[in-house]
Amino acid sequence: MVIAMIYKERMKELRTMELITQKDMASFINIGRSAYSQYEAEYIVIPLEHLINFCNYFNVSLDYIFGFTNILQYDLEIKDVNSIEAGKRLKEWRKNNKLTQELIANIVNTNRSVIANYERGRNLISLPFLHAICSKYKISADYLLGRIDEALEIKIKDKKKKF
Repeated sequence: MVIAMIYKERMKELRTMELITQKDMASFINIGRSAYSQYEAEYIVIPLEHLINFCNYFNVSLDYIFGFTNILQYDLEIKDVNSIEAGKRLKEWRKNNKLTQELIANIVNTNRSVIANYERGRNLISLPFLHAICSKYKISADYLLGRIDEALEIKIKDKKKKF
């Protein structure tokens, strides 16, 4: 299952509303301006760690950036993401929903061992995989990563509409 991620509109909107240049944003994330430009245009997928830094800078949730909600920020949102805690949350959510690692792997077009490594906290889940799981199961990305404690159900918006 391949789901288009459309985060570029909100990234650009937030950055330009605050009159921040791509160069300044790239500097904050600690990358080159060219790389940032490609992330913002979705020519290449922004690594989750960089997107979290972007969200923290603007005080917005991942769910907002993904277009899953119009709520800018959740109450009691945790800014840092720990791969071990995120892995525990992913595993807990998967088991509570009676889903296998194999099924999740098929959804995100990978193998079971990749999902197992996410759940063990060896790697932080990749952005496309996180987006695909959240879109399919209508679960908050911020919840799965441990940024909020409430398992919010998201509403997938029509991606053709302007935010």
